[in-house]
Amino acid sequence: MLDVKNSIERLSWTVEHHFLHIQAQHDFMRAWAIQFELAYTDFRVIQMALQLSGDEHHELLAKFSAAYEKVFNYEYAFVAGGLEGFNEKYGQELDQYEQAEKETLALIDEISAIDN
Repeated sequence: MLDVKNSIERLSWTVEHHFLHIQAQHDFMRAWAIQFELAYTDFRVIQMALQLSGDEHHELLAKFSAAYEKVFNYEYAFVAGGLEGFNEKYGQELDQYEQAEKETLALIDEISAIDN
């Protein structure tokens, strides 16, 4: 698999810290949106590396893509509407968001272990 160590580290950090930011009900800030955009790029780099590795990691790719899509939807609600917008749409779903975050982090750990 391609060396995507930096993308893995950045995506892991962002997924975890963005969840904690929202869980703590901190306000939206510009840096958060930039991190969100960069995290999506890191996700796509990791996704591409898994795709290029052939069928060997297809199941992991599918799980990772589905898990991150859930996290992405929660984060996008925050980017698009700030804390108020997030709370309107997902305020009652923090447990589900946390579950999506933990699942994504576990899959990132699994990807990180490839070729190590």
